[in-house]
Amino acid sequence: MTGIFQTGLPYDATEGRALPGIAPLDLADWLLVDEAFAAQMAERKRLIGTGREDVLAVTPEGAAAAQELLDYVLIWLAEHAPGYEVGQGRVIRPDGEVIAIDRSDPMGTLGHLVQEDLCLLEKRGDEHVLTAAVLCFPASWRLADKINRPLTTIHIPVARYDAGLARRVQRLFDGVQVGRPLWRFNALRYADAVLHQPRPRVQPSANQPYPYLRSERQCVVRLPQTGACVFSIHTYVIALASVPEPTAGRD
Repeated sequence: MTGIFQTGLPYDATEGRALPGIAPLDLADWLLVDEAFAAQMAERKRLIGTGREDVLAVTPEGAAAAQELLDYVLIWLAEHAPGYEVGQGRVIRPDGEVIAIDRSDPMGTLGHLVQEDLCLLEKRGDEHVLTAAVLCFPASWRLADKINRPLTTIHIPVARYDAGLARRVQRLFDGVQVGRPLWRFNALRYADAVLHQPRPRVQPSANQPYPYLRSERQCVVRLPQTGACVFSIHTYVIALASVPEPTAGRD
């Protein structure tokens, strides 16, 4: 487990923001490489190799957006990520690993390229629907339960995701503009530092210690051609003892 989780956060997780807690983000700051990169990428490789059906899904409707996302990320890495070397048919990651670009498997390739999980949501009727994803580090949800489902269903059973919040989140996805991404974070207590957590989280109690803080830096980026929204998730897991208590329990 050494090296697979971080020693701190690049933002103040004690900062209170009303849900959904969105702020603007410079596109150049979208994808991150932190001190857990090599270990987390090794874990991503293991999960994709041993349980691909659990961590990766592409619907027929999401295939075009998945192809666009791969191209978009490759261009972004070449322009904004000096630790990467993007070449013809392959990428050298900051840890030296060489990743072949397989255009027949865009989400699988992306799962080996970047530390973030990547979910694609596309407008279908009145709501955005999850049409493709590589989700190695779920925080108490299963990709199989959410793929091809709309935002309102995806967020069940989040207690505070009521009709009013659902409307605000949908307006957010409707309004995000190309080149002007948005971001937010959450913070929750967990009993262990395991990154792949598909089962529902048991709420911490006074009698049972929950020593880890799990925080997701979540970004929403609009793709210019398909118009799909990319929901990226950079997962941090740190010892709760190193963070002020008010961070615990923030969705």
